[in-house]
Amino acid sequence: MKIYTRTGDEGQTSVKGGRVRKDDSRVEAYGTIDELNSFAAHAAAVAAATGQLDELVEELMEIQQELFDCGSDLAFRDPAGREFKLTEEAAVRLEGWIDAHTEAAPEITRFILPGGSEVSALLHVCRTVCRRAERRAVTLSAEVEVHAPVMMYLNRLSDYFFAAARAANAKLGVEDTAYIRSADVFRKRES
Repeated sequence: MKIYTRTGDEGQTSVKGGRVRKDDSRVEAYGTIDELNSFAAHAAAVAAATGQLDELVEELMEIQQELFDCGSDLAFRDPAGREFKLTEEAAVRLEGWIDAHTEAAPEITRFILPGGSEVSALLHVCRTVCRRAERRAVTLSAEVEVHAPVMMYLNRLSDYFFAAARAANAKLGVEDTAYIRSADVFRKRES
């Protein structure tokens, strides 16, 4: 089987239910999710190499599967009446992971910059690409109906990457990189 088809040589690509331009809003949305999936894989590989972040690696591997589901759910030319893969439970599970990672990291009072450990820096790349994927999905939602759990998931996922980045630094004994011009902007956690 050849990997190239030549069917996209004139700027068109196939989606579920037809063909669209390669710069179509849905292609931009699921293409950005695909990019995010690749960065999540990179973060998982670097996390695995530390030998200290097995739980994070498992979470990232599950997230990769769900990102593929998100892309699939956005790939319908006409999403009306379609059967989707992603459910709201995925976002709810992310909330539990966010809470656990937040508890594993030191108290935050100031803005932080991406960085610290290599794993943390990569998770911040994931966070920013996730925000772009969410913006692309919002753009698409102005044109066609977008499966609501995808929007919810992308919104939670960027928070997950932030919390996971901080927790990874803490588990590796690396301090977050503080934004030195930041005032104290976060409230203390309530007991």
